[in-house]
Amino acid sequence: MSGLRPVTVITGASAGIGVALAHIFARNGHALALVARREDRLRTLADEIAAAGAPRPIVIAIDLVKPGAVREIAATLAAQGAEPQYVVNNAGFGLVGLAAARDRDEQLAMIDLNVRVLTELSLAFVPSLERHRGGILNVGSMAGFLPGPGMAVYYATKAYVLSFSEALHSELKPRGVRVTVLCPGPVPTEFAARAGISEGLAPGVLTQGAASVAEAGYRGLMSGQRTVVPGLANKLVTVLIRILPRRLLLKMVDQRQSRRRAAQRT
Repeated sequence: MSGLRPVTVITGASAGIGVALAHIFARNGHALALVARREDRLRTLADEIAAAGAPRPIVIAIDLVKPGAVREIAATLAAQGAEPQYVVNNAGFGLVGLAAARDRDEQLAMIDLNVRVLTELSLAFVPSLERHRGGILNVGSMAGFLPGPGMAVYYATKAYVLSFSEALHSELKPRGVRVTVLCPGPVPTEFAARAGISEGLAPGVLTQGAASVAEAGYRGLMSGQRTVVPGLANKLVTVLIRILPRRLLLKMVDQRQSRRRAAQRT
């Protein structure tokens, strides 16, 4: 045993699903380390969690895509006498628009955060996750089940998250480490504004609040589920995706994203 106290590391903890995940983990007795760029928001969240009677979370304000960020997180935790029991990879963003028309550097930055950083954090702390019988919760998306013309790079990153997480679930299960991928449908958060979505996210029946999505993710991780799709309607959609011809799915997504681009121009 290392003698370091176990904590749950949550990235992207300054808004949306990340904030909701922090609250649900704290309510269930987990000590936290909150990670994001916006230190003021992290400290406000840490104050709220402490005011509710939980231990005050460790705050790590850092840009995850900078070189050495994961090593810096590990060093900060060790300096606080802590190490990960759970890693929650929630940080990520999307961009609406045709891949050939959007800024390449922005799209590569999206791949860096959504794919490389998530992979590095998923693999960096496996020994401590094993020591504490913990696990990894990777926040994917229903987009990971689909081809995504109009958001091609984003959909592809989430397909990676789904595939990688499901495989890691099988690889780490014999070591007592749980791996769950959370694949929500549309969630009203700051994600839409960052992505450039100016109209409604999707039909209301598919949309869920951040709190209910976080609750589903937490329950799924604790019970050792491989994949969690919150909401009955969204589960039915993933079944239809497996049945419908790929050509039809491409057309349906393309039409949806075309309407979004048209809305942006008006």
